Amino acid sequence: MTDSTESTFVVWFTGISGAGKSTIARIVEERLRQKGLPVHNLDGDDIRHGLNRDLGFSDADRAENIRRVGELARLFNYAGMIVLVAAISPFRVGRDDARALVEPGRFVEVHVDTPIEIAEQRDVKGLYQKARSGQLLNFTGIDSPYESPVHPEIRIDSSFVTAEDAADEVLRVLEAMGLV
Repeated sequence: MTDSTESTFVVWFTGISGAGKSTIARIVEERLRQKGLPVHNLDGDDIRHGLNRDLGFSDADRAENIRRVGELARLFNYAGMIVLVAAISPFRVGRDDARALVEPGRFVEVHVDTPIEIAEQRDVKGLYQKARSGQLLNFTGIDSPYESPVHPEIRIDSSFVTAEDAADEVLRVLEAMGLV
């Protein structure tokens, strides 16, 4: 790697839809930017509507979606950016493959964990209701699995903490790891 990667890292927020990944990532992004750090947030929904709009929700398409997101994170990271990724990324192997693209010690997996009942209450798009009625197939947590991380660097139970407090915890861990 070149010198441009010495101060960069990837924070990968994973969890079911409605857990709070994107909200927490946006707060972390803003706080890192306030510190004058070069940061870019790759949100799974945004990428699905653009670069990955050709992909569906089969297991193979989900794997390809996360492979592409991992490659994007690697490229931004290599260009000298701190990269935040907020994506369901339901399969461990996909997250492990993304981790392998980054220098050891520079990938921070954040499991934004919440019970599905709470995620459903937060669902402003009505996706869980559509999935439960059969209108939306292969929805993570309903008829498609979510494989929780085994050893994430950070685990946040977003049913008990605010997004601001969760962002504070992420930043505390990044500081403890010597990344910021």
